[in-house]
Amino acid sequence: MSLSTLLSTLRPAIWLALLACLSLPGCASGGGMWVEVAGARYVVEVANDDAERARGLMFRDEMADDHGMLFIHDSEAMQAYWMKNTRIALDILYFDGERRLVSQQRDVPPCSLGNGCPPYPSSAPALYVLELNAGQAARLGLEDGMEMTFGPGIEKAD
Repeated sequence: MSLSTLLSTLRPAIWLALLACLSLPGCASGGGMWVEVAGARYVVEVANDDAERARGLMFRDEMADDHGMLFIHDSEAMQAYWMKNTRIALDILYFDGERRLVSQQRDVPPCSLGNGCPPYPSSAPALYVLELNAGQAARLGLEDGMEMTFGPGIEKAD
């Protein structure tokens, strides 16, 4: 059966749902990319270039409890994140090149001060930064040295 024949036989609502699903990252692959920390799995958006890292979670009013954003940097270095235009409180978790937790900034409040928002630095060099809803690190009992596992589709930095 050709694609055009298949599409013509589908109900319009089903066709629109299928089209919408295929346009979302990870929808067709069964749930998107994920990481695991302390036995908990989080569906993540990956920010691995300057523009994505700069935008981060700005202007969002909420994030599901089992979601987060993984930032992949070009090299392991001291990192500092801020909450410019971020509307939800976050835990900012810094991981080294071996994906070991090296620093945590918990319960970081939203900031609407633009360039006046304070930085939240790592206390050790990091290659990966995982942002989760505030309170997740405490709920999991995260301690420095714990490892993060990548699911399929997330490339380890060079």
